[in-house]
Amino acid sequence: YGAGAITTNTAFGDAALDSNTTGANNTAVGDSALTENTTGGANTANGFYSLRDNTTGNSNTANGLQALRNNTTGSSNTSIGVATLQSNLSGSSNVAMGRSALFLNTASGNTAVGFEAAFTNTSGVQVTAVGYQALRLSTGGYNTAVGYQSLSSNTTGIENTAIGRSSLVANTTGSENTALGLNALALNIAGSKNT
Repeated sequence: YGAGAITTNTAFGDAALDSNTTGANNTAVGDSALTENTTGGANTANGFYSLRDNTTGNSNTANGLQALRNNTTGSSNTSIGVATLQSNLSGSSNVAMGRSALFLNTASGNTAVGFEAAFTNTSGVQVTAVGYQALRLSTGGYNTAVGYQSLSSNTTGIENTAIGRSSLVANTTGSENTALGLNALALNIAGSKNT
């Protein structure tokens, strides 16, 4: 049915699109999906509490239990998997795939694919994490991690590139490092500008 008297919306589930006023072209499937949405449009929420707190955010896609749950004004986000981008409030243009990927994210322009990939990222921008727990603890920006637990201990280090399983795995604050291959620079903790 057209929730909020807008016939271009589709809502299915208890309280789905319940607060909608003028938002159009939304699809909400699941208990409380897009329940707080008022004027946001072109959003798709599939799953219990997906995009639950969205009010004015546009063009978001959330598939999975509590995906993008806390998003309020963020737009153009894609969240696929349980609890992906769950804490995002206003961050935009993020992509998260895999359980709890970008879970604590509040920033924009990030991509995380894999279980808990970039899990702790709060303020880092232009982060790319691909692999199980890649960049799991990081809040630093401009990092790229590809591989199982690559850069998983990184906290505030920036502009690092780690490609390969466990590459730069112990790095916490080191910046501008490039590690290619299995366990590359695995023992580096704070050193910078290493290759």
